[in-house]
Amino acid sequence: MKIESLRTDVTVDPILMEVVRYRLQGIADEMQLTQVHASFSSAVKEASDAAASLFMPDGTVLAQSRSIPFHLGTLMPAVTHIIERFPVTTMLEGDVYLLNDPYHGGSHLPDIVVVAPIFHHGEVIGLSASVAHHNDIGGMLPGSLPTNATEIFQEGLRIPPMLYTRGGKVNETLRDIMLLNVRTPDTLEGDLNGQIGACNIGARGFKQLAEEYGVQQLSSMCTKLIDFSEMRVRADLAKLQDGVYVAEDELDNDGVELDKRVPIKVTVTLRNGSMHVDYTGTSSQTKGPINAVPSAAKAAAYYALRCITDPTIPSNGGCFRPVTLTLPEGSLVCPKAPAPVNARTASTRRLASSILRALRPTLPERLTAENSTLMLVCKYIGSNDAGERFVVGDHMVGGSGAALHCDGVDVVASDIGNTWNLPIEAIEMDAPIRILEQSIRCDSGGAGRTRGGNGLVREFEVLCNEMQFLHRGERHFVPAHGCEGGGDGALEKSTILRGDGATEDIPSKAIVSLVRGDRVRIETPGGGGWGDPHARDRNMVEEDVRNGKVSRQQAESLYGLNVAA
Repeated sequence: MKIESLRTDVTVDPILMEVVRYRLQGIADEMQLTQVHASFSSAVKEASDAAASLFMPDGTVLAQSRSIPFHLGTLMPAVTHIIERFPVTTMLEGDVYLLNDPYHGGSHLPDIVVVAPIFHHGEVIGLSASVAHHNDIGGMLPGSLPTNATEIFQEGLRIPPMLYTRGGKVNETLRDIMLLNVRTPDTLEGDLNGQIGACNIGARGFKQLAEEYGVQQLSSMCTKLIDFSEMRVRADLAKLQDGVYVAEDELDNDGVELDKRVPIKVTVTLRNGSMHVDYTGTSSQTKGPINAVPSAAKAAAYYALRCITDPTIPSNGGCFRPVTLTLPEGSLVCPKAPAPVNARTASTRRLASSILRALRPTLPERLTAENSTLMLVCKYIGSNDAGERFVVGDHMVGGSGAALHCDGVDVVASDIGNTWNLPIEAIEMDAPIRILEQSIRCDSGGAGRTRGGNGLVREFEVLCNEMQFLHRGERHFVPAHGCEGGGDGALEKSTILRGDGATEDIPSKAIVSLVRGDRVRIETPGGGGWGDPHARDRNMVEEDVRNGKVSRQQAESLYGLNVAA
């Protein structure tokens, strides 16, 4: 098998190359839709907690689905680890490879990466890859997201790069081990088959391009697209003011030491069309599971890069060549095994937010005030009245930050983890709870000339005898900051309303026991505001009051406007 033959250069029509670029994008998006539609779990079929990409044979990403930036970023090192363990020259048609171990290229154990080679006339011409969050992968807690884990062994089954299918034949031993170690085996197998189907869709589309244009011309166009993206990104970075930019932040806690804040520090250096991100000064690795392995820390930097560069640039491996990183060993962003990592989403969101906050002086009219950076991950765990086990995941988000010319968006996933909202009907169908309220949280967006986006209010009631409720949140202590005189967003707050009338505050990261009739009220944080609140258009303040987004009290105290009752 002569992989070198794919590098043969030919003259490429730029119009044709643009056509191929969008066809590649279409293939990646079709892969994404396939795994969403084929999924069994609500995490994927409702929240779209998955991503897909096409790769060159050397592991360079070629096209990415329009999906979760975090997953897209972590797919790249995962594919690299797989082809290091299984070189493309050893692959057979019909092979499928997978991994989930964060210390072998993954990000956390529920995210399983699936990779399949794409063959054309006996040669590997590319790779198709998928990642999806699985409902359960074993470990000490159903759902595999224990907020109090102190080592990765408590988080579930670890899978290094392995052959799942060889030449079309499933590795039954590996399959049986996986299904035996999870609480919802049918869901895992169904979602995994959906991922394999997505990779097959990617292979079919890419092979069709090879048939139409020939392998050599297609390879040349792909290489030129990657080089073109690198050139465009470097040109955009070169337009920014060279310099060193610093930002700091704090996470609530690590899930184990609940009274200990976790510092984050990023130093971003822009120079000659390149970007270096240094995490020195960030916390050492934590006892609890908010550690982020290097693949996650890189994904945060890659996301920030795409926020400050032209969105029309093809999103491929060329975009990320100008980025380098310093990841201090033994730190939050480069922990040593067996440190737990299942809650790395919270850390990675704040890393990305900190990078953008550091860079705001270079693009003051483009970058928004800070968003809530929240994906409040919840799990409903137990058995219903029929004795059937349920493990149901849920995601809740807050408000986005205000921009120079427009308000932040209410209740939106606006950053590196942009999963979809789970419909109330889907949650109530899978878990024995009743949603009593779902509304926009008044006054939670930071005040400003443009207002920060508001968070969410959700209240639910337990309908089974007992249930475990996992709550993995953030922003209980440090708000989303406003900018240019804008106010901060509101903090997150979650409360248990017991059936006997007692109330209990839920810490940002906790696993609590609930019984029939208990209610939980969740209020997610808002985004920061932009500019002096007194400069806000009076009509807009009045409209916010009418729509329940700003109270009359806040209209008077923060905006200086008397609103008639």
